[in-house]
Amino acid sequence: MRQSAPAFTATAVMPDDTFCQDFSLETLLGKYVVLFFYPLDFTFVCPSEILAFNRRLDDFCDRECEVVGVSVDSHYTHLAWKNTPVEDGGIGPIRFPLVSDITKQIARDYGILTDDAVALRATFLLDREGIVRHQVVNDLDLGRNVDDALRSLDALRHVEATGEVCPANWESGRQAMDATPAGVVKYLKDLSLDP
Repeated sequence: MRQSAPAFTATAVMPDDTFCQDFSLETLLGKYVVLFFYPLDFTFVCPSEILAFNRRLDDFCDRECEVVGVSVDSHYTHLAWKNTPVEDGGIGPIRFPLVSDITKQIARDYGILTDDAVALRATFLLDREGIVRHQVVNDLDLGRNVDDALRSLDALRHVEATGEVCPANWESGRQAMDATPAGVVKYLKDLSLDP
């Protein structure tokens, strides 16, 4: 944590179905990024996650956050999956880039390649300087929670805006705390008074 996200340049399928041969995280500096890895196209849990991110994409965009998906498939396979209707197991016209990590080097660099085969279900939240501020790694069978990715983004934005820290189960609009002994005492006292 608190390290720069490993840089990469790779081919991505863009929202308009074109190929960007030199897609790079560097081009996203200045915005927050949710970079998520998934095992493979045309599989089981993966489309549910991609569609969940797509359904909430406006919520990420409203928070100045780009969403980028990555798997070890080729960009041609990504495009074929996008061109497959959802009712036939495809993902349809999703609105964020899908990066091809066919060499598996990106997954290796992020430490989430399993059995030298596919990426685990990993989500990385990058701040506007490209520093990893939050990460969650799920095993292959366990789908991730997109609402929690948004909650973590809200927490990071709150910390940057106020200097406060976000305690357990914090959600936007709830009380945070000053990062001082007095701040934690006040927070815990206020917490004990909640019904």
